[in-house]
Amino acid sequence: MANEEKLVEYLKWTTAELHQAQQELRELKAAQHEPIAVVSMACRLPGKTRTPDDLWDLVSEGRDAVTGFPDDRAWELPEERPYAELGGFLDDAAGFDAGFFDIGDTEAVATEPLQRLMLHLAWETVERGHIAPHTLRSTLTGVYVGATGHDYATRLETAPDELLPYLGGGTSGSLVSGRIAYALGLEGPAISVDTACSSSLVALHLACQALRRGECGLALAGGGTVMSTPHTFHAFAHQKSLAQDGRCKPFAAAADGMGLGEGVGLVLLERLGDARKNGHPVLAVIRGSAVNQDGAGYGLAAPNGPSQQHVIRAALADARLTPDQIDAVEAHGTGTPIGDAIEVQALLATYGADRSPDRPLWLGSVKSNTGHTQGAAGTAALIKMVQAFRHDTLPPTLHVDRPTPLAAWKKGAVRLLTEAVDWPRREEPRRVGISAFATSGTNAHLILEEPPVEEPPKPDDALAGTLTAVPAPELPVAWPLSARTPEALRAQAKALVTHLAAADPTPSPAEVAHSLAATRSPLEHRAVLTGTDHADLLAAARALAAGEDHPDLVRSVPGADPKKIAWHFGGHPADGDTTGTAPGAVPGAAFGGAGFRSAFPLFATAFDEARALLDTHLDPRLPAPLPASPVHAELSRFAVHTALARLLLDSGVRPHSLTGDGVGHIAAAYAAGVLTLDDACRLAAAHAIHSAQPASPDAYEPVLKQLTFQRPTLTLTSTAPADTPLTSADYWHHHLTSPAPAAPLTPETHTLLHLGALTTETSQTTAVRALLTALARLHTTGGTVDWTPLVQRTDRPRTIDLPTYSFQAKRYWLHDHTAHAAV
Repeated sequence: MANEEKLVEYLKWTTAELHQAQQELRELKAAQHEPIAVVSMACRLPGKTRTPDDLWDLVSEGRDAVTGFPDDRAWELPEERPYAELGGFLDDAAGFDAGFFDIGDTEAVATEPLQRLMLHLAWETVERGHIAPHTLRSTLTGVYVGATGHDYATRLETAPDELLPYLGGGTSGSLVSGRIAYALGLEGPAISVDTACSSSLVALHLACQALRRGECGLALAGGGTVMSTPHTFHAFAHQKSLAQDGRCKPFAAAADGMGLGEGVGLVLLERLGDARKNGHPVLAVIRGSAVNQDGAGYGLAAPNGPSQQHVIRAALADARLTPDQIDAVEAHGTGTPIGDAIEVQALLATYGADRSPDRPLWLGSVKSNTGHTQGAAGTAALIKMVQAFRHDTLPPTLHVDRPTPLAAWKKGAVRLLTEAVDWPRREEPRRVGISAFATSGTNAHLILEEPPVEEPPKPDDALAGTLTAVPAPELPVAWPLSARTPEALRAQAKALVTHLAAADPTPSPAEVAHSLAATRSPLEHRAVLTGTDHADLLAAARALAAGEDHPDLVRSVPGADPKKIAWHFGGHPADGDTTGTAPGAVPGAAFGGAGFRSAFPLFATAFDEARALLDTHLDPRLPAPLPASPVHAELSRFAVHTALARLLLDSGVRPHSLTGDGVGHIAAAYAAGVLTLDDACRLAAAHAIHSAQPASPDAYEPVLKQLTFQRPTLTLTSTAPADTPLTSADYWHHHLTSPAPAAPLTPETHTLLHLGALTTETSQTTAVRALLTALARLHTTGGTVDWTPLVQRTDRPRTIDLPTYSFQAKRYWLHDHTAHAAV
């Protein structure tokens, strides 16, 4: 019997182990195919395209971004040129805000435009993802960048000595990703990829794989090319692969070669589940991707149709989808006749076969608008199709007279997008394939899906986003702005005014405040706007943009030395200056901080906790204090003190010293960590009761024996003789019976914050504005305030899109520097 029992136990154990192994296997397989969210996007492309919205305007309006050669790059052209002097170019390839990234002018000159532009885009992409860039420092955020065309220094026969330390790294493909990781302090993988025309799509593929394997939690991915010389035109002209008019004519009978372009693009990627959990935008979802190689074929740079078919089928398998579930393909489509015909044949064989003519595969290419942007091509295609999801439209492909006769179009249902086609939502998600095929032979294909429909909140959850207390009237908020220079700060204010003027619907002041606080990094030059409604706040923003003063505007004083921060917990505001460098008094507002309770959910929670503890420590033999009694005022003042301390500490405000008188000194001890909240409430309750009536010298001894003192984490200014430790009952007995005045602090040496002067005359609006203004002065005179808990009015505040950083670009071009040196 014993053996049978052992056998049963063994089988139970084995079965449990098997179930666990099967569950782990299912989770592993699911992770290998986990959808990847596109959280944000940024780009610089031809046609003065500086944002994804600009790109949508370009393609939806059917505009051609091809222009003549740039006249700001000092290109030296041969007398006889077997190509048109036309292409798709960036309008400011030389512009860079070197100071923002702490790069000196000499190093900036020696650094290729691709690295410089990618730094701008990396910061911008993170901000567009509703993430403050400084919060990514030391995180496992990856960088995967396709980087091609490093010709910036190829014209130099010799270089000035001052450039030599920087030219190697400044023109290295590896540093395109490495410099981004360094600038943002990212510690995930940083990988540069060069597979020629497929570089950025390969980088996206690698980023998705790394996210699924857990190598990083976020990933910046994309790519780019900037043509610093006309060498690429010379090379492709000798291969006879350039169009006579410099334009790509994808899949057209008139196709006669490709038109060259340049550009840069980045997207921020995150696992879909993480993006939802973290509250980040989900613009689209990458369902699957694949990469392969042409191998030995008709020539090194010749496209290989079977390999293209294989990579498409592999991407579909990775996405666990079938060809009929894909609506369109944003194709490689460079306009080379043979290459386009081979690509169409591959699409007919994979997507077009056995497909209903009523639901054809739509085919287009952004290269018809921008030219072939080389290292940026795959990212430009992805950004275009994310925008197509948003606008429910497949935009037209330009320069198509009729479909190329070199492809057997009748063998499948594939149709060219010669006109815009409506693309409405339906029951099944809309999806598109994106292709990139390179002269290196490396092919890539990616399956992109529209973002999932957001589920409405459940009935129980709907209340969670409501205000903790409905304020009446509407209470003030703070809009913090910052930049690396005063000029950029003014530009940031101007951009915000322009953005909000065009916003439809107009976000609430609280939504703007939350988004500024939660998604932007605090930089050196700062301003804080306070107000109740848009009119007040926008007036202050316009004044900031114009460099003017405004009563609702507090900003950094250039050249001012930062001061130490001191908090004072007292019954009344301190006398003296309450303007300028001294933030002054912060009233607690009438009726126990009613204004603060409405404005700051964190304050309300802390206040209620303190009042509940105070009630438990009141002498039960005495009647409850009446609202008009001194005892009630004392207890309310203390609860305001401790709630303000909790709010400010959670807002990152760390005082250099704390002072207080009466019950305020007990609150200061709580803020300094000497007393727990429970012990502080116990002592404050005893102090309030004894202060209302004569007390014997030993009246506090029973309470003091119940306290446990902790080593302070902040400096608490003593009110007892110097040899009396703060963490002793003797100290607190002395303070409660015969306190000495604390050493005075002056506005000349300290930024003073007088907390919790409780008055019945103080309105809710005045109290909240006073606190925000005081903190604004602190934030702009040496302290740093985390405004997020201070401007959060709901449990689930809505984060809105805001203007990204206003870089102050200067011109840096190697030829300018070397020409000057030669002279």
